[in-house]
Parts: sequence; C-alpha cells; structure tokens
Amino acid sequence: MPTADPLQRSIQHTHDDLAGRLERASAGVATLEEPRKDYEEIDTFLATASRHLGAVDAVLLPLAHQELEDAHRATHDYLDAARHLEVVLAHVKARAYGSVYETGFRWDEVWGDVRAALADHREQELELARRLGLVLDHAELDAVAAQLHHAEPSAPTRPHPYVPHTGFPGLVARKVMHAADLFWDAVEGRMVPTPARPRRRDPGLVAQYFLADPRFDPEEQPKG
Repeated sequence: MPTADPLQRSIQHTHDDLAGRLERASAGVATLEEPRKDYEEIDTFLATASRHLGAVDAVLLPLAHQELEDAHRATHDYLDAARHLEVVLAHVKARAYGSVYETGFRWDEVWGDVRAALADHREQELELARRLGLVLDHAELDAVAAQLHHAEPSAPTRPHPYVPHTGFPGLVARKVMHAADLFWDAVEGRMVPTPARPRRRDPGLVAQYFLADPRFDPEEQPKG
C-alpha cells in the first residue's frame, strides 16, 4: 500500500526485496556450470532477512518502548512474529546444509512456512511503524528509517531465535552473534549481500524551483 510515511515506505521496500529473494531462493536450481547457485540464493535470502530482523531489534523496539504508551503489547506482538520467522529461517539453514533432523520435510513445505511467517512479520512490523507514525513527525520517521538501514550491516547474518532480542542482553547477543556469524560466513564462503536502501523520492516541482535544481522526465528533456 502506498504511503507518504518514510519509515513504512522503507519497510515496504525491504520486504519487497525479501519477497523477491525468497522466490529466487525457493526456485534455485543448481547446474553443472554453477553447482552452488541454489545455495547462494538461499544464503543471500537468509542473510538479508536475518540482518533486517536484527536491525529492527536494535532500532525500532527500543524506540517503541520509548514513544508508545502500549509499547509492551506492540512489541510483544511483533516479537512473536519475528521469533517465528527466525525459527522457520533456521529450518531453511539446517535443511540446506544437510541436517539429518530436516530430512523428513520437503522443500515445498519449508518454503510455504517461510512465506507465511514472512507475511505475518511484514504485517506486524508495518503495524509497529504505523503506531510510531502517530507520535513522530516526518523528519523523525525519515531519521528512523535511515537508522534502520545503517543498523543492518552490523546485525547477525543468521537466524538466532533463542537468544535475547531486547534490552542490554539483546544488544550483547547481537554483537556476539554478529562476530560469530562473520567468522562462519568466511569459513563457509557464504554470500552476504549489502543491504539496499530505497531511493529517495525526487523533490516536487515547487521544491525543485526553490532549490534551483530542475529535474525533467527523460522523455521531456530537450534533445541536443
């Protein structure tokens, strides 16, 4: 759903990217030329999702406790969805790397669980952002969206559903898991993409006039 709220717009962009990565991961097929192609798609999806989950824990949850009157309920509902998503992501990691405990599950079942959990997480995260949008102004929300993006590179790259998520224990857990994940990513040669921030909207015509920075539609630009 389109919105002028920069925080919700940023979250929507992230989840659209995650949905695309999920589809590529679930459809990945290895070939003789690229025998690890399916693993690369799975690894990049898991890393992107895990980093975003960690960034939300680091940025949005403390802010919600600070700004929202019903913070406990709002964060409780979000954390339920986040932990469930982390559990199913952990199943994907284990299934991809040959855990004997995952052999009884078919890939289509695993990916179906991920799609459902990711959709629920998206709904709960957007609801948290919507509530913050009621108490923060546009500039503050834009700053929060930037903080969320900047927190992703220092977040864990693997799902850790059973470590603390909030408060000082959560902060320590994220730092420890980030360091451990970086080590194992290097050992295993995992693909860890750089988080992509949504492009800021171009200023409107009035703003362009006062900024002396006119921008034309490519089809309307004068031809030399």
